[in-house]
Amino acid sequence: MLAAISAVELWFEGVCFGAGHAVDLLGRAILNLRLLGRKWREIVNQTFKATYGSLPITFLTGTFTGMILALQAGIELAKYGQESSIGYLVAATMCREMGPVMTGIAVAGLMGSTYAAELGTMKVNEEIDALEVMSIDPVYFLVMPRVLALTIACVVLTIFTNTVGIIGGALVGKSQLNVAMDVYFTNALDVLKLKDIYGGLAKSFVFGVTISTIACSQGLRAENGAEGVGNATLRTVVFSFVLILMFDYFLTWAFY
Repeated sequence: MLAAISAVELWFEGVCFGAGHAVDLLGRAILNLRLLGRKWREIVNQTFKATYGSLPITFLTGTFTGMILALQAGIELAKYGQESSIGYLVAATMCREMGPVMTGIAVAGLMGSTYAAELGTMKVNEEIDALEVMSIDPVYFLVMPRVLALTIACVVLTIFTNTVGIIGGALVGKSQLNVAMDVYFTNALDVLKLKDIYGGLAKSFVFGVTISTIACSQGLRAENGAEGVGNATLRTVVFSFVLILMFDYFLTWAFY
């Protein structure tokens, strides 16, 4: 019993330390935004890498999410002769929930794991220590550009995901449910309010900050060689997925 209690205590201490390290890292990254002009090339490169590199998976994810929503909703609505209403459902669901969440999950799996592996490898190879010896702040040099770049990329990719998801729903509506394109898009535009669009983009902003902060924190805390880098990458993906869903609930509650 004492061994079990001790194990739980150590686990809880580790979780608290990890959360504190991530919050401290984010705070220091925000403070370093005052030096934004010195790192604009790195920020542009990282933003392009995160956006362009994630386009294929977000395209597939967004398109098939919209198609699934349209098909499942259309099957049920057709029972009541209301299949033409799928435009309302697909557009609202993509912009409010599925677009930001699916984008966040895709970005966490792709770029979050990449950032954790990159910084983790630098950590175990003592490159981070070398930067500190040269009086170069790793947060300014490595973390701040990645946090800002991934946040921007997440917002841009969410807009892209929402768009292809709505188009994917229209294709299913036309081919499977005989819903005219003009009816579908008219309903989609009618249902969307500014709060739906900006609320979804606000979620993607929070998700981008969360993923990048966790990835950088886990990477900078990696140890024990290749195994430690693998564990940091794994924890980045798992923690990001869980926090995306948690923050999505609380943000939805706050907006609606």
